[in-house]
Amino acid sequence: MGLVGGLIGFAVGQPSPTEADIAQMREANAKRDVQQIIELTEMARETADQLSPIVLAIKQDTDAGRTPEASQVHQWQQTMRQLTEQFDDAPSGMTATNVARGGLRSAVDQGAIAVDCVALAVTSPAPVRKNQLALAARQSALASVTWSIAAAQLDQINIDAGRGHQHVYLNAGDAEGAFTPDSAAEGSGG
Repeated sequence: MGLVGGLIGFAVGQPSPTEADIAQMREANAKRDVQQIIELTEMARETADQLSPIVLAIKQDTDAGRTPEASQVHQWQQTMRQLTEQFDDAPSGMTATNVARGGLRSAVDQGAIAVDCVALAVTSPAPVRKNQLALAARQSALASVTWSIAAAQLDQINIDAGRGHQHVYLNAGDAEGAFTPDSAAEGSGG
């Protein structure tokens, strides 16, 4: 009981932060967040460059009734592992930045699942392969939609941070329900 009383006494005895202290903390958080936004936007561009062709190929192969070569699928799996690993131990930022990062990560995770579905289809008997590839295409489309939502959030946090529009969308064909970039010029204000 004495320990609890001591902790309460210590907490009560601490000076309350002043308005200046709070303003200083907010400014430091805002600066840190801008740096995270810059880094996240750069990572998103690099990720989109690698993810887009995979998502598009899954869609095109499924639409054409083709099964990708096992060696191609193996390369996709390696790429997806690298893309998902970059989101491990992500820094915590302001809520809006965390939402963008979480959405991008979710899209990459969905893309990885789509690739794993394709890998399963490659080794499956022909009668079930078509259904597995169709499932992979649906998962791939969900990855595109999720990415598009995160890209809209990423665009907004860049605008809010004074960096202007940053359109980091996938070039993966049209997925039903996917957001598309607005018509504002890259880097222009809100």
